[in-house]
Amino acid sequence: MVARRWRLAAGVLSGALALALCAVLVDRFVLNAEWWQVRHTVTTRPVAPQGEIGPPPGPLTVSWERTARIHHGPVAAYDSVAYEVADGQVVTASGRGLEVRDARTGDDRWSYRRAGWTLLGWASTGARLVAYFERDGDRGDRQMVGLDALSGGLLWRRGDAEHPAAAGRATLRWPAAEDVVLTTDERRRELYGRSAATGSRVWRMRLPARCALFDGRARPAAGGEDLAVVALDCPGRSRLIALDPRNGRVRWNHPLGSRGAPEVAMVEGVTLAADGSALRAYDRDGKQFAQWPGDAVCGDGTLCPGALLDGRLVVSYHPRGEPEGASRLEAVEVASGRRAWSRDAPEYAAFAQAGDRIYGLRARLAEGLLPAGVDIIEPTYGGARTAPAPFAVDPEIDGVRPWLAAAGGLLYVAVPEAAPRPDGAARLVALRGGPAGTGPAELGGVPESDWPDACGLLKRPDLAAVRMDDYETRPGRAVVGTVKLPRPVTCAYEAKEPRKRAKARPGDRPRDERTLAGEPRAGEPGAGEPGAGEPGAGEPGAGEPGADSPNGDLAPGSSEPERPKPEPSGTKGSPAPKGSKTAGKPDDAGLGESESSDRTLRISVRWVAPTGSAASGLLDALQSTQSKARRRTDLGGDEVYELGPTAGTIAMRVDRYIIVIDANRTSGTAVSLAKSVATRLHRPPP
Repeated sequence: MVARRWRLAAGVLSGALALALCAVLVDRFVLNAEWWQVRHTVTTRPVAPQGEIGPPPGPLTVSWERTARIHHGPVAAYDSVAYEVADGQVVTASGRGLEVRDARTGDDRWSYRRAGWTLLGWASTGARLVAYFERDGDRGDRQMVGLDALSGGLLWRRGDAEHPAAAGRATLRWPAAEDVVLTTDERRRELYGRSAATGSRVWRMRLPARCALFDGRARPAAGGEDLAVVALDCPGRSRLIALDPRNGRVRWNHPLGSRGAPEVAMVEGVTLAADGSALRAYDRDGKQFAQWPGDAVCGDGTLCPGALLDGRLVVSYHPRGEPEGASRLEAVEVASGRRAWSRDAPEYAAFAQAGDRIYGLRARLAEGLLPAGVDIIEPTYGGARTAPAPFAVDPEIDGVRPWLAAAGGLLYVAVPEAAPRPDGAARLVALRGGPAGTGPAELGGVPESDWPDACGLLKRPDLAAVRMDDYETRPGRAVVGTVKLPRPVTCAYEAKEPRKRAKARPGDRPRDERTLAGEPRAGEPGAGEPGAGEPGAGEPGAGEPGADSPNGDLAPGSSEPERPKPEPSGTKGSPAPKGSKTAGKPDDAGLGESESSDRTLRISVRWVAPTGSAASGLLDALQSTQSKARRRTDLGGDEVYELGPTAGTIAMRVDRYIIVIDANRTSGTAVSLAKSVATRLHRPPP
C-alpha cells in the first residue's frame, strides 16, 4: 500500500516537472523565440559613400521617394519617424523598426523589426547602429540590439538592457559617439557607456546630486563625433553637461535659464540649446559664444535650424518683440562671437549643409502658392537663390518634423502627411537638379506669361449662376524671389450689401427707362467696376487694389549683396497660410485659413507646373496633407479633390494648372464654379 502511494506521488511529481519543463521550453523557444518575432534581412551588396555636395541652384525634380506609415504603439508620443543619411545609405527609424535604403536609388538594403515590440530609440555611431525595443503591453521586457550599419548583420543582443539615455520623442535618437552609446538606470540618475560593437559596459558615471535625465521629451540630448551632450533636470534650473563618450569624463557643465527641458542639437561640434528662455550656442569647449533671448525664439516646441560653414554659425530664429511670423537669419563667428550679418528672411523649417552650400527648407515658396521652397543661402551675406520643391508641407501634422540633408548631388527632404488616413505617414523625397526650362528658376522654369489671370477664370454668367450678381473683386499678386508675377494669382469676389431704395424725386425716370436709355444696371460693366473676365478685370482700377496699391503689391524682391534686405514670401493681398485645424476648414499646406463667408468667393491659381505630370504629383502631395480629401470625377478637371468636411473647398488640376476654389455659400457653389473653371482652362481663348 505504501509502495503504491510512493509510486503515485512520484508519478504526480514527474508529471508536474514535465509540465513545468514544457512551460519553460514553450516560453523560451515559442512565446519568446526570436525565430518568429524578428523580421531581419541583411545584404552583402557594397555601397559607396557619397560626396558632401547637394544639387546646384535651379529647378528641382524628384529622383525617388518613399513613404513610411506612422506606427501608433502603446507608448504615447513616440509615434514619430526619423531619418539619417550616411555612408551612401538612408536610415528610416520608426516604431516599426529600422529600414535602410540605398541613398542613390532608394532600393532596399536591409531591415530589422520585431513583431509585438515597438522601437523607442536608436543610435548611430561609426559603422554601427543600436536599436532599443520594448514589448507591447510589458515595458519591463526590453531588448537592445547592435547591428552592422552597412550589412545589417547582428552584432549582439541584450535582454537585460538598460534604458537609452535621454532618447528624444521627435527623432527617437539617443546620444552616441566614438563607438559608444549612452544608457541609464531606472531612476535616470546614472549614466553608462556601452560599446556599440559588443554591448559590454565601458564606463559608469553618477550624475550630480538631485539631478536626473529628462524622460520623454522632444530632443533632450545630442551627440557628435567625439562629444555627447545631455540635459539634466536639476533643482532650480536645468543644466547641460558634455561628456567624452570614450570614458564618461565631463568636458563641460553649464546651467540654463529655466527649469524646462531644453531642445538640444549639435552642428559640427557646436551645441544649440533652446529652453524656453533663450537659444544658446556653445563651442566645442563649452564657451557660450551667442545667445538669442525670448520664450518663443524658436517657435512652439521646436529648435531653430542651424548650420556651420567656414567658422560661422547660421541660425534662423524669431526675434523677441517682433510680430508673429517675423523671422531673421543671422550669422555669428564661432571664434569671437561677433555677428557677421543679420537680415529679415522667410521662416525656415530645416537646414542642411553640404560643401560650401547651405540649403534651407521653407514650408511655403510664397504666400498663396502651393509648393514648398528650397533656398541656397549665401553664407557671406545671407542672400538666397530660391527654387520650388515638388511637394507641399504642413509642419503641424504629427509624425515627422520637416528634415533636410544633402549628399551625393541629391537633397533629401522628409515631410509629414495625413494620408493614409487616419494614421498618416512620413514622405521622404530625394531631389536632384531638373531641366532649366525657358522661365525663371523661381517658377520651376515656367515663363511668367504662362500664368493665367485669376480674375479672368470666372465670367459674369458663372457668378450669376451662383447668385453672385452684384460684387466687388479684390485681386492678389505674388512675388517669388526676384520674380513678380504679372497677373493676379488670387481673386476674391465679395457680394455687395443690398442698397436701400431711395424715395423717388420729382423728375426722376423709372429704373427701366434709365436702363433703356443706355445707363447700365449696378454690377454690370461700366457701373463703377470692371466685370470679372472683362477688359480691366483684375487690373488696377477705381476701388480695386492693383500692382501699385498697398493691398495688392509686395515688398521688394531680392536683396543687394552689400545691403541685404528682407526677402518677401508672398502677397499682402492674399491670405497668409496658417496652420488652422479648425473644424470645417481645410488643413494648411498652401491653402491657408479660409477667408470665405456667405458673401465671399475666392479663386486661386496655386501653381503652374512645367508638365501635367508634375502638376499631378504636386496636387497629390496637397491632398496627402489634408485630413479629409475626396476625389471627384464629375467636375471636368483632370484631377479634382474636395477638401475639408464640406464641399466648400475644391482643389483641381487642369493640364499644368492647379486651381483652388474656396466658397462657403450653398453646397453646390464651389462645384458649379469648378466646372466653369475647368471648361475655360480646357478651352483657352484664341
